[in-house]
Amino acid sequence: MVYICKYKSPLGDVLLAADEIGLTGLWFEGQNYFADTLPDEHIQQETEILTETKKWLDMYFAGEEPKFTPHLHPAGSEFRQEVWEILLQIPYGQTISYGEIARKIAEMKKISHMSAQAVGGAVGHNEIAIIIPCHRVVGANGNLTGYAGGIDKKISLLELEHADMRRLFLPQKVTAGEMVSFLTENL
Repeated sequence: MVYICKYKSPLGDVLLAADEIGLTGLWFEGQNYFADTLPDEHIQQETEILTETKKWLDMYFAGEEPKFTPHLHPAGSEFRQEVWEILLQIPYGQTISYGEIARKIAEMKKISHMSAQAVGGAVGHNEIAIIIPCHRVVGANGNLTGYAGGIDKKISLLELEHADMRRLFLPQKVTAGEMVSFLTENL
């Protein structure tokens, strides 16, 4: 059975989902692919895993680096699982590029090349935002491209972690709201 509950974050409401093994979803309300792996049959009830996740989020949004990770149970292909495992290794406040992840996957598989676009697809379909830190993945040369929750949330999460934003920049195609938010916070 899958259990759900809501969490009010400073960046908006979050839906949490867990089964008996671990956290299966953490989505910002309205994000791309919102709850797309959530089964139709689920129960609104806080469980030990969901309580632990809320504690993790409380610490995180208080500006602390949580020293534990709730039990996770993301569903995805072997390739996606490999990418998400690399995401879990990105240090708090650091970033990595899609290309760097692709090189790591190629090394693991002992192949000469892995597509950064394929990595981008796996990163974009991460169902456990923030804890599996897809917001720490940037495009080539620091381009702040791609985040299912929106570029504004990606920027806010990186700033919360005190990431060095000097080498990062917005992609050319951003909404006016995202641009205003970025400029307001960085000027």
